[in-house]
Amino acid sequence: MANPTAAMLVIGDEILSGRTRDANMYFLAGELTKHGIDLTEVRVVSDNAPAIVAAVKQLSDAYEHVFTSGGIGPTHDDITADCIAEAFGKHIDVRADAAALLQAHYDNSGQEFNDARKRMARIPDDATLIDNPVSVAPGFRLENVYVMAGVPSVFQAMVASVLPTLIGGAPLLSQTLRIERGEGDIAGPLAGLAEEFSDLSIGSYPYQRNGAYGSNIVIRGTDGARIDAAITKLSGLFS
Repeated sequence: MANPTAAMLVIGDEILSGRTRDANMYFLAGELTKHGIDLTEVRVVSDNAPAIVAAVKQLSDAYEHVFTSGGIGPTHDDITADCIAEAFGKHIDVRADAAALLQAHYDNSGQEFNDARKRMARIPDDATLIDNPVSVAPGFRLENVYVMAGVPSVFQAMVASVLPTLIGGAPLLSQTLRIERGEGDIAGPLAGLAEEFSDLSIGSYPYQRNGAYGSNIVIRGTDGARIDAAITKLSGLFS
């Protein structure tokens, strides 16, 4: 039985302009792999409402789970929540449960729960809140879309809140064999191996070191015995 599939939508002009390097995709990929969910696509869009709405609709239809990061803060360009609501035809406004969390947080810290901060309590109807133990402002789930913050520490905490609620498949395993030959020399035998072990993913990642060419061959799958067999066969091909 195939593992559940997932996509990630990274939202923000700062990512596309190069001002900010995205760390959330790397983290999410690792966590989903351990949980037996296959991250199949990652898409990056600007702070443009029609683009976000279109991407959410497309990814939600194509995958079992969609994870977004970015655009749920207190400033004018934080438009993700509104776009998610639009994508699913839901009303959105300041919601009492989210507002109560934020009100208590700002009361405890002696800060005003002003209109800008109230933007972070705008949640679509029928959405389920995602816990944020780092900075309180919640994410939310609507249909199969999990809407989370772009700040890595907060994103990671939200992922930790969400993953236990998801049914995963078999964790993805991998082994690597380094072969001290160029890809042109190994391509033929490697293609034959990939055909024989078509249930596994076999990737070649070339390198050049001290003038010599080589490649790291990575074999991935959910069956450890099959991976062992493929690595043994691969080693024999180039021994």
